[in-house]
Parts: sequence; structure tokens; C-alpha cells
Amino acid sequence: MKNTSTKLRNMVIYQIYVRNFSEEGKFKQIIDDLDRIKSLGVDSIYLLPIHPIGEKNRKGSLGCPYSIKDYHKVDENLGGLSGFQELVEAAHERKMQVILDIVFNHTSRDSLLLKEHPEWFYRDLEGNVSTKVGDWSDVYDLDYTKDKNLWFELLNILVFYARMGVDGYRCDVASIVPLEFWKLARKQVKKVNPKFFWISESIHGEFCKYLRDNGIDCASEAEIYQVFDMAYDYDVEPDMRAYLEGKASLKPYLEGLKRQDEIYPANYVKMHNIENHDIDRIAKWVDNDIDKVKNWTGFLFMQKGATMLYMGQEYAADIKPSLFEKELYVKRNDITELVTKLAKMKKRRVFSKGTYLVHIPEVDEVAYQSFENEVEVYHGIFNLGLLEGKIKVDVPDGKYRNYLNNKYIKVKDQEIKLSKEPIIFRIKK
Repeated sequence: MKNTSTKLRNMVIYQIYVRNFSEEGKFKQIIDDLDRIKSLGVDSIYLLPIHPIGEKNRKGSLGCPYSIKDYHKVDENLGGLSGFQELVEAAHERKMQVILDIVFNHTSRDSLLLKEHPEWFYRDLEGNVSTKVGDWSDVYDLDYTKDKNLWFELLNILVFYARMGVDGYRCDVASIVPLEFWKLARKQVKKVNPKFFWISESIHGEFCKYLRDNGIDCASEAEIYQVFDMAYDYDVEPDMRAYLEGKASLKPYLEGLKRQDEIYPANYVKMHNIENHDIDRIAKWVDNDIDKVKNWTGFLFMQKGATMLYMGQEYAADIKPSLFEKELYVKRNDITELVTKLAKMKKRRVFSKGTYLVHIPEVDEVAYQSFENEVEVYHGIFNLGLLEGKIKVDVPDGKYRNYLNNKYIKVKDQEIKLSKEPIIFRIKK
């Protein structure tokens, strides 16, 4: 959006799957843990969908939270509407924001909306209620072209939760829902809360092309910024995954991050994450190598944009809880101190308004980034492959203190010796 504040790049978001956050799986356990979460440097908690889950074609024994039966209700198994209201109030007392996951591309196959308004749903060539994506077998897609009354119904839902105190929406597969709907939604919610912010789960480019090739409208990543304040980094996630799978070098991923500064609006905000409810844990990808986990964590925070952590990431969890069953994350290694330091650093003005550079080292498997303004420069070097040797840096020779561990590092002939530990140092001007 034209008026989006770049201060959102300083934001740290903590994603929570309520059912699998605790053994009890209720809002109360999140409230009890809010002080610890806030102490990490978290500004906003983002909740996966909290509505009742459909039963028809349910995946697993408990079903997927993205298969929603009734938008107007909050699942009683999580604590109901009153429990959710208590969580919102508790977060606000701590000056934290609450982001709610909105799923308006589809509903469950036994939803209240389908029962009352079957004419609002997408149909295949045979006239059967259907979905545009074959493996989404527990949902039916909405059709925004049939009746504007669908739009008004969904707008009322957005206004309802905004009035409850929700501060922002993360909009599921937002690229497939018409941009004109999102524009109208933004206007309506702004009347309730002028500071409300919007996050798009804009989809992978390859998936967007597939949909377009099959005659289905899909907004590109660039188009998304006409309406949304923040977007996922799914434009570069395939390059990250290819590197982690050993199918490509790190260079395409670094080049993708660099390209974001070239092709998006000047005030664009990305919501960078290296794991979420859909993407495997970074600890799993690197076989629980804690040095690699720490380097990836530092690399994440040094990217230009907001930072999202998935619950348990501060404990280097390697289990991504199932969307369809009861499954908790397991604490492997406590990297809370590292996350807290990085989150504190992230709040500095240079990370929202400074010049961002992605330096691509001659050696592979090392990420090197910098942020600079008129006051200071931050350099970050992340040895993702745990290589030995040196890399060139755009820094005067001398000794510099590593912000993350207070150890001094030496620059000689504009080279730094690689370390197993992530390196971030600041140079005052």
C-alpha cells in the first residue's frame, strides 16, 4: 500500500497454532505464556484459524483449521469467543498486537455458508460444488463472481473481529481472492481501526502461473502490494528450499533477496520466515546442527522486512506439529538469548529505513548482508555451510565486536575468517 509504514520492517511476529501450542490447547495457556513470548522481543502474536472445523472429508482425526465450518464462531475446544476476547485483552495489556488468520478462499464441505448459500460456491464444468485445487479435499471454494451479497457477508465478519480488538489479518491464499474485495475490506475495517494492518499469504509464483494457465485469476506478488501492507516471502522460498535440499547453491536465494529491493514498491514489507505451519523446521533441515540453526536464525533477522517465528523456534524445535492431529513441538536447544538479542537489534531504525545490501560472497554457503544509514552500519555474516576459510568484506581493516557474543573479530586485508558462530557487528559513523 502507498501509505504502508516501513516501521513494520521492525516487527517481530510469533505464529501460534492454538490447538498444538500446549497440552490443553486453549487460549488460556497462551495468556499464561505471553510474558515469556513478549520477552523474546515479539510485537505481535499471529494465530492460525480459530473457528470450528468441518467434519465432512475431515483430514486426520481432528481436521485442518483451514477447513472452517462457521466464521462467526470461535471453537469452544480452544476456549470459545470469551476465551479469545480474554487473549486479545491480555495481549493489549502487554502492548502486543493480535493477528488473526482469515480464510476466505474456501470453507469446509459442511459449512454453514454452504448450507445457507450454495449459490456462492465455485462449481466445476459438471455444475458440482468443487475446489480449484485437487488435493484440498476437505474444502469447497467460494466464487466471488456470483453474488455481491457474499462480499457483504464476509465484510461483516472482518468488521466483527476488528471491533473485538484484533489488530491485523493474515489472509490465507490472498492472491486467489479478488483484489477488489480486499480493497473494499480494507476500507471497511479502517473505519473501525485506522491502524489495522494486512498481511498477504501471496502464493508461490509457479502456483500462480499454474492457476492462470487454467483460467483462474491470481494476483502476482507485485499486484498484492496495491492492497496489503506485508507479504510472505514465497517468491524466494523455493530457492531457499532448493539449497536446503542440496539441489542448488545458496546464490539463487541471495539473488532473490537482492531482487526484492529492485522490483517491489519502495516501502514494501516482506514477512520473512524460515519455518511455519506449512514449511518444515529449519532444525530438521540441518539435522539438528545447532551451529547451523543459529546461523540461519541470524540470517533471518538480517533480511529486510518483518520477522516471523513459529512457536518453538526459540527452542530449535525440529517437529512441525501436524495440522490434522494433536502434536506438540519438542524443545531441542534453547536459543532464546540469541533470538532476544536479534529481536532487540531488529527494532533499530536502520533496519526499517536504512540501505539494505545483499553481498554475494565468492564462496558458496555463506550469506553476507548489511544495513546502513547516516548513523551506523550493521554487517551480518552467516556461515550456513559451516565452511572454513575467509571471505571478503566491505569493511576497513580493524577489530570489531560481534554483537551476538561480545567476542572480537579481526578484519585484515578486508577479509574475515569464517566462524561456526553467526557474526553481526556494528560500525558507528
